[in-house]
Amino acid sequence: MTIYFYKADDPYGCFSNFSLHAIDLDGDRWKTVEHYYQAHKFLGTVDEDLMEEIRNAATPEEAAKLGRDRARTCRADWTRSKTDVMYRAVLHKFRTHTDIRQVLLATGSEELVEDSPTDYFWGCGADRTGENWLGKILMQVRSILSNDE
Repeated sequence: MTIYFYKADDPYGCFSNFSLHAIDLDGDRWKTVEHYYQAHKFLGTVDEDLMEEIRNAATPEEAAKLGRDRARTCRADWTRSKTDVMYRAVLHKFRTHTDIRQVLLATGSEELVEDSPTDYFWGCGADRTGENWLGKILMQVRSILSNDE
């Protein structure tokens, strides 16, 4: 059975990057994976100062809005590096929080799909033909954590 997730307050909402599970990475505390991910679009750019503003954003929605500002300069390697940035943050999130690690491990070998109606890269999109990279990363993390246990 495929497990679909999307909103942070839905069943399996802890799989969402908007879930309120802080991570400590790169010497900073990030309120959510979304904060970390959006900020790292600007690492090494003329807009690198925006990283701190995103890190301090009150909500993951605000962090996402700041990170999606097309007027800002995104790092040149973002297309290549964004899955690595996401993987690192998601792995750290589930290594840090034992409660949600158990939720992830309890999914066994089920397919995990971000049921975003608009995102065809991270999710499955409205017609479920998307690439589902967030689901793929979660399944990789699950495998690593399963081997760790």
